[in-house]
Amino acid sequence: MKIRFEGRRAVVTGAGHGIGRRIAERLAESGAAVEAWCINADGLSKTAQNLGERGSIRVVDVTDSAAVDAAARALLAQAGGVDILINNAGGVKGQVGQSVEVVTDEDWSAIVEVNLTGAFRCARAMSPSMKEGGWGRIVTISSGAGLRASMTGIQAYAAAKAGQLGLTRQLAHEFGPFGITVNAVAPGFVRSNPTTERQWEAYGAERQDEIVEGIARRRLGTPDDIASAVLFLASEEADWITGQVLSVDGGR
Repeated sequence: MKIRFEGRRAVVTGAGHGIGRRIAERLAESGAAVEAWCINADGLSKTAQNLGERGSIRVVDVTDSAAVDAAARALLAQAGGVDILINNAGGVKGQVGQSVEVVTDEDWSAIVEVNLTGAFRCARAMSPSMKEGGWGRIVTISSGAGLRASMTGIQAYAAAKAGQLGLTRQLAHEFGPFGITVNAVAPGFVRSNPTTERQWEAYGAERQDEIVEGIARRRLGTPDDIASAVLFLASEEADWITGQVLSVDGGR
């Protein structure tokens, strides 16, 4: 089955590198018109080269409500509608695991804002266009950290990723009557950006071997593994799948 998206327009957040970039590329390769959002302008330049004529880029900070709303209005005025939203912006904001008693309010809020509240803002901004069109797909990139204790050891990250799953289930019930499905993908460990590379190296050889041996497929994931799951959930073929979380973790 070859999934195609001709005539569909997609927005991918956090598309300046790694998993988000690969999702944007795969959507464009499959015929979608793609707008890539990221706070990192340098990363977006590379994404733009890879997307070619089927893509456009926009610097957007999903932690800024006014910026998200303005970007959505500009896109809708230009393109007329959005069919697919991929909420990928997130991460740990440069933080590392530490005891909860020393975690500041600012540290907590920074991670929750970009991962959970950012997904909420983008869904809020894009859903009116999907409702008007009577069709839509929202896919949020959560994490295995939303289903079990996080390998990062960061409390806010685990909480935000779990919160994304609650948001997914609630929006699925709200948007279902309008022809919109809402799902989440929970990746296992993927070496996809400088942050995950630093995390992987910090484990050391022995812990790295333990992680791989704990995966049924005996390998780490790739951005393409995640993108393949996203493309299915964003497709026509997944029309009766909503409110679900798909673990893409090699059978951890």
